[in-house]
Amino acid sequence: MAAPSPGPREVLAPSPEAGCRAVTSSRRGLLWRLRDKQSRLGLFEISPGHELHGMTCMMQAGLWAATQVSMDHPPTGPPSQDDFSEVLTQVHEGFELGTLAGPAFAWLRRSLGLAEDDYQAALGPGGPYLQFLSTSKSKASFFLSHDQRFFLKTQGRREVQALLAHLPRYVQHLQRHPHSLLARLLGRQPASLTPCPGPQTYFIVMQSVFYPAGRISERYDIKGCEVSRWVDPAPEGSPIVLVLKDLNFQGKTIKLGPQRNWFLRQMELDTTFLRELNVLDYSLLMAFQRLHEDERGLGSSLIFRTARSVQGAQSPEESGVQNRRLLPDAPNALHILDGPEQRYFLGVVDLATVYGLRKRLEHLWKTLRYPGRTFSTVSPARYARRLCQWVEEHTE
Repeated sequence: MAAPSPGPREVLAPSPEAGCRAVTSSRRGLLWRLRDKQSRLGLFEISPGHELHGMTCMMQAGLWAATQVSMDHPPTGPPSQDDFSEVLTQVHEGFELGTLAGPAFAWLRRSLGLAEDDYQAALGPGGPYLQFLSTSKSKASFFLSHDQRFFLKTQGRREVQALLAHLPRYVQHLQRHPHSLLARLLGRQPASLTPCPGPQTYFIVMQSVFYPAGRISERYDIKGCEVSRWVDPAPEGSPIVLVLKDLNFQGKTIKLGPQRNWFLRQMELDTTFLRELNVLDYSLLMAFQRLHEDERGLGSSLIFRTARSVQGAQSPEESGVQNRRLLPDAPNALHILDGPEQRYFLGVVDLATVYGLRKRLEHLWKTLRYPGRTFSTVSPARYARRLCQWVEEHTE
């Protein structure tokens, strides 16, 4: 079939019911429910009666239909300029959902090895979205797909415009550096999730950095500064899952062994890219998982992959000796790095804050408010340099 034509389009959305029957019928066994409940400790199902249940049901139906379009019209090659600017609006019963740059995101998902039917099943109505207690000060809402593989976050119009403007360069960066630590953005939707017509809600879908989450023991959000960077830990024995911050990490070290040099270099490349986009206020997400005895070294659960060098594509002679990474044989290996004792989940997220007039004024105010202390709102060059310095000082 031909690829979708560029420019705004409005179509009547297909129904997700038929596509969801197989998912719901195959996942209701007793053992599956018990195992699923155990893996969701600290998360909360958005079930009927939850204040966000209606909103997430509309998101699920809308994402199912949007993915069906990319399945019916799969990308035939790298995205064109028209693909980055396409807007598809699908009309549902009681709400509308738009898909921005749909063909470009479909191509990106394919390049990551994500099957569209798996993506559709995870984000569609086959299971409730999950909510967790966020330590972010933003007004955004955060969700996980029922299998915890995908992360959804509401956004403001300004963030959406910035990300769309940077999307072609973002895709180029991932092509050049396939093991980049940048979060993998998978789709962006504006939706009128109140009865039409109504105000728009924007949300983004990305791969969860913290996946698979079953054995993760600690989670951190690092910005390389100290103001407002402490979270009160959950009481001992509490099922609540908290993402801690910089000051909670004091006295700790990321022990990567021979992988440290690669990590430092990739952080430098990724933050340089964000600095060139005039972006700041992004975070390095980290999580720890202690390795089992049989997972250490070149065990059966690890595969030794040779990737492109962090400098870009290499000649066949060079590719065998540069940028070799130990990657666990896991579904989201792009954001997993093994040290001698721990498995680390690592990813750079929140890539949409531009250093414009508003942030410059905020920088001046914080300079007066917090003399001699480090805070997040600084120039992109200083922000990138400081985060890389933090990583260098806290790794070995």
